Amino acid sequence: MAEYEITTAGIREVARFLEWAAEEQWNPGKMDHLPFHAADPRGFLLGKLDEDPVTSVSAVRYGADFGFIGFYIARPAFRGQGYGIQAWRAAMQHLNGRNVGLDGVVDQQDNYRKSGFRTAWTHVRYAGVPAGEAPSGDVTVADAGSVPFGTLASYDRRFFPARRDAFLSLWVGTPGHTALVALQDGELKGFGVVRPAQSGARVGPLYADTDDIALALLNSLSAAEQGAPVAMYVPDVNVPAVRLMERLGLEPTFECARMYTRDAPDVDMAGLFAATTIELG
Repeated sequence: MAEYEITTAGIREVARFLEWAAEEQWNPGKMDHLPFHAADPRGFLLGKLDEDPVTSVSAVRYGADFGFIGFYIARPAFRGQGYGIQAWRAAMQHLNGRNVGLDGVVDQQDNYRKSGFRTAWTHVRYAGVPAGEAPSGDVTVADAGSVPFGTLASYDRRFFPARRDAFLSLWVGTPGHTALVALQDGELKGFGVVRPAQSGARVGPLYADTDDIALALLNSLSAAEQGAPVAMYVPDVNVPAVRLMERLGLEPTFECARMYTRDAPDVDMAGLFAATTIELG
């Protein structure tokens, strides 16, 4: 009888998760495994059937009371045989006692509800080359390294349910990632990152105090990709963010539901123009 074992994935095995996600058309970033693994080195679980990798799931712990599920994949030939649900249970056990979030694809949302998740909002993936619209205000866009890391981490915490310094430090510093901040009168008013993906590039996060600041950041992030299409996951409850995407001619191409096991965390949704990732929150 074949033996199925769930083990902690190392950084090289997390790179395999990205390959599987790309096959599912999720379009992860090419170097995501580096900062992802740093977020919680024990939070990536690989299921092996007689040493053959067949399932993946991430269960990343943030702070003392938040966690995020992602990369929930069973290889096509091994679906419907119970291996995926075993990996799911191991992931949820790793996050036991925490408020757990995930981004659920449409055909799995009913299953997540049965596991106690509730929809908070919908993430819509907008993609394309942003139209050249100039911001109306006076905004200075600079490299994220121009502000102290502690300031950047505190700003990130305003939009994310927990501190994630280990992840963030690599997210802004990984080769190929362009991390920018928006400043007004010397004050941090926006933050965004763009990175090469399996197809085009992905923007995330995109935080801004106003839609005009978001526009200034997005223009600079898009310029860093030299005309390549960009994609980002925009919360539909942020109406100015949705309108900005539409103004810039970006097209909705995919959607998933942000779901939590408890109440949605108290974050600044008005300034959250695009999520960091759908894999780790």
